[in-house]
Amino acid sequence: MFLVKAAYAQCPICIVTVGGGMLIAKKLGIDDLLVSIWISALNVAIAFWLAPKIKIKYLNNKHLLSFVLLITTLLYFQFTDQIGVATNRVLGIDKILFGQIIGFLSMAAGNHSYFFTKKKLGHTPFPYAKVAFPLGSVLLVTFASKLLFRL
Repeated sequence: MFLVKAAYAQCPICIVTVGGGMLIAKKLGIDDLLVSIWISALNVAIAFWLAPKIKIKYLNNKHLLSFVLLITTLLYFQFTDQIGVATNRVLGIDKILFGQIIGFLSMAAGNHSYFFTKKKLGHTPFPYAKVAFPLGSVLLVTFASKLLFRL
């Protein structure tokens, strides 16, 4: 147990792998809502990994950087005319916009639930909990969206 090295969750290799997977998923015809949830979750993972490395005041805040990446991604989708398609809506909201928001919120909720649990217990609840909490949260939201909206 003393020889085990610390795990650095949300590493760049994981981030690139998830990003590549999302591109492939979109090419395979997986619904925009589900892909957007994971793209947004990826943005939060990038922000949580990158923020401590940034030396610029305010951008080294992982929450603010997550929000900046969300806005940047939404602007990209807007400028490439991927947001606003009348046939690409759920509950009257654009699927990409809706997916970005719920992906952002679910990943943030997973991260916060991990930190809350760790603080309450005084230690991490189990190995790799820092990965399991946000990933579980995003998976739960993805499956719920798939079932609820019949995607």
